[in-house]
Amino acid sequence: MLAMQRHNASGIFASPPPSNDSAIVHKQEVGPVFRNSTRPQINPTAAGITMTLGIVFNIVALIILAKAYARFRRRSKATFLLFASSLVATDLAGHVINGALVLRRYSEGIANLADPPSTSRGDLLTDPDVQCLFLGCCMVFFGLCPLFLGCAMAAERCLGVSRPLLHARLVTNARTKMTLALIWLLALSVALLPFFKLGAYTYQYPGTWCFIRVMEGTGASDLAFVTLFSGLAISSLAIALVCNTISGITLVRARLRKKSSSQRTSARSHDTEMVVQLLGIMVASCICWSPLLVVGLMSATRSYSGSLAPPDRDTYRALMVMGVRMATCNQILDPWVYILLRRAILKKIYRITKRQASLRGSMLRSFRWDVSSFQNSEKNNVKV
Repeated sequence: MLAMQRHNASGIFASPPPSNDSAIVHKQEVGPVFRNSTRPQINPTAAGITMTLGIVFNIVALIILAKAYARFRRRSKATFLLFASSLVATDLAGHVINGALVLRRYSEGIANLADPPSTSRGDLLTDPDVQCLFLGCCMVFFGLCPLFLGCAMAAERCLGVSRPLLHARLVTNARTKMTLALIWLLALSVALLPFFKLGAYTYQYPGTWCFIRVMEGTGASDLAFVTLFSGLAISSLAIALVCNTISGITLVRARLRKKSSSQRTSARSHDTEMVVQLLGIMVASCICWSPLLVVGLMSATRSYSGSLAPPDRDTYRALMVMGVRMATCNQILDPWVYILLRRAILKKIYRITKRQASLRGSMLRSFRWDVSSFQNSEKNNVKV
């Protein structure tokens, strides 16, 4: 049994709302009860399936990347594969840690719904416990890391494609590992900011996950924290978009020129494969993360200004749940990028597409020949 306690002296705990009609929590209940909201249906099936699929797919992708890294260890692709393996490993750790905590919250919610304890108005729902603080920190850390890694991978490939000599001189295995450490350290530093009284983590509807406080009692520090989180995430996506665009244009120009030996053609084939994978990562990240980033920032801004009415709050809660589910799907889609968008798979897709195009072309030519033969025979009949 976990008891909610107030900790107003620390910035990491959400301060209670000023109203006397604050939502209450059962003394023995771990999950919060949300005001002006219907009682949520606690069903861990979807969370369990998502967690299982994410773990399986990330393990498969990690095995594929490990084999490729062993094969291309001394080539320029090794740096990209090291980044990619780190991204998949981070996604895997996020699925295991966050998924386990969320499933525990679900199991506690089911137990509480099955045997509801007596109520008391003394304990406020918005005060998070240690488990909520850890889960909120993990949500921010494992949310920023893939975006930072995708940005670093795009920048590395942009330099490798557009300035290969400079890339060979600057990018080394040791510097790559140092960059990875700095990325993880930066994401961890942002996630730990609430422990230094910048922002706060609190339970989010329906009480099975924790994130930055954006709905009720949002203060200036909370708004600054969610702005920093969203700004870093959006900036990473924007930088990745610019770098991938430059890489794509450079590869297209090189292909149009057709000035290459067989060795350069092979290297360009590897570059094309990596850029295609980066484009897949970027598109998946933009689609999956945009709802949570936009909705979180909008709800925090309206809550801070006092313009978030109860009906709107319920809408934003539903949108936040949808947003975090889509963000979780990003960790499932990332490994599929490496599973499906490999050079061998891309070659098969290209051959099938080319075969279908040639088949359609031959059918069209055959149809045109039949039409022309029919017209010639008609003309001959008219002359006779």
